[in-house]
Amino acid sequence: MKRILTAFAAALMLAAVPSTGQDNSQFILTPKAPETPHINGPKVYGAHPQVDFLYKVPATGVRPMTFSAKGLPKGLSIDYRTGIISGKAKKAGEYIVTLKAENELGSDTRELRIVIGGKLALTPPLGWNSWNCWGNSVSQEKVMSSANALIEKGLDQYGWTYINIDDGWQGLRGGKYNAIQPNCKFGDMKELADYLHSKGLKLGIYSGPWVGTYAGHIGTTCENEDGKYWWVEQGIVDDVWKLDRSKQKRDSLWYFGDVSFAKQDAKQWADWGVDYLKYDWNPNDRYYLRDMYDALQECGRDIIYSISNSSPIALGPYLQQYAQCWRTTGDIRDNWDSIFKIGFGGQDRWAGYKGPGNWPDADMLVVGKVGWGPKTHWTNLTPDEQYTHITLWSILASPLLIGCDIAEMDDFTISLLCNSEVLDVNQDALGKQASRIYGDDTYATYLKPLEDGSVAIAMFNLSDKPRKIGFIPVKIGLIGEQIVHDLWRQKDIAVIGNHHDRWETEVASHGVVFLRLSPGVQDVKITGMIRSR
Repeated sequence: MKRILTAFAAALMLAAVPSTGQDNSQFILTPKAPETPHINGPKVYGAHPQVDFLYKVPATGVRPMTFSAKGLPKGLSIDYRTGIISGKAKKAGEYIVTLKAENELGSDTRELRIVIGGKLALTPPLGWNSWNCWGNSVSQEKVMSSANALIEKGLDQYGWTYINIDDGWQGLRGGKYNAIQPNCKFGDMKELADYLHSKGLKLGIYSGPWVGTYAGHIGTTCENEDGKYWWVEQGIVDDVWKLDRSKQKRDSLWYFGDVSFAKQDAKQWADWGVDYLKYDWNPNDRYYLRDMYDALQECGRDIIYSISNSSPIALGPYLQQYAQCWRTTGDIRDNWDSIFKIGFGGQDRWAGYKGPGNWPDADMLVVGKVGWGPKTHWTNLTPDEQYTHITLWSILASPLLIGCDIAEMDDFTISLLCNSEVLDVNQDALGKQASRIYGDDTYATYLKPLEDGSVAIAMFNLSDKPRKIGFIPVKIGLIGEQIVHDLWRQKDIAVIGNHHDRWETEVASHGVVFLRLSPGVQDVKITGMIRSR
């Protein structure tokens, strides 16, 4: 027996029309959040004892809203007005905390497991990075614009937290530690971090172990103990201390200096209040991976360590040991070919290294307005391709870093990034990467087991024409009645009563149907004979 949802398929097929960037509201599938409180975000969070702790309870619903938390570790407290949990946890251990959010229309409670110990990033980081919209032209003004827009548009209410500055902030060495200082495009980094922290957001920064970064700013190593760089001394730089590419090729700086300033730079970042480091070079190697790891371990602050780019699979055990995130690819672009090659072509080999505290990274998101420079443009992905992009990154448990100008984000893009049920799959505490269970050159079906026993299934149409895709529950280990829930539309759409029946639906070209099947794998005693046929 086949179950085909023609109306559902028709709604998705509308999205096959190319995006104009002007009004994609007709393609929105995510319902608006209710006015009553609803707590979102991860159900587990990790930090070290005796260091600054910051976690903002993400909750949708009309404001004003008040917050409370029962069972917090000693040393932590919650601001009842903002929902920001801060302080320093005194002792290691696991703490089951009951969060509550309340407004005039109702309340919501949810458990959060806080693990004070040796691991960070127990779920994939959620945030924003400056590179895919502004590249080298990033400035503090632009960073603040996206940070404020993230709050104004309510993305923080879904758990989006990190505001990461990519390449382009660096000036010369100096200050207390002779560490890299910001150039004239950025003011006081500590003031910036303090402002973000006051809003419950976190600050990320960028560097690399070469003497020069990809963009041509100074890096963490140097040929001289005084931290002076030859091309700067020769004046081959512009007004922000970036290499003048008309006089010198930038790849002439892509080598390791004799002297590492990793400890000095890490101490400076800790003093500023940095929470995330993107450390970028290729090929990644064990020595410099650990060089910065050791520096971060000694800096006295929890800083997520994210390695970039194109990490080699042989380095996997060491990436797993020393880093929380690592880029599995080169730079993403806003076209189907890039999404296809990165998403479907190279992520499966990293599944064995993925889990709480370790997240192979498929690169930043290319929805909304992107550009890699002073000017931005609407993504070249169709609406269907954008649904595929977000769905695949979510079910793969990749870090999710928004790459667009948040201030110019339209309602459609917001709907892609503010679907609590889609994000729940990405943030699931079990931390498993989805496996490709069916597929060929024209389609791919992925399955991800979830902590509560249910499973997420994403059926992708890789072809240029609509096609039907489906599955037989018993063949993927699901026995008994299953409720089929559409994650993008946040509604139940079918009940599978016979686990031998094939369930299928039509999927648009380059599109996806994203489902959650519950109760999923059941702990029930089976009597008599059962077999797949």
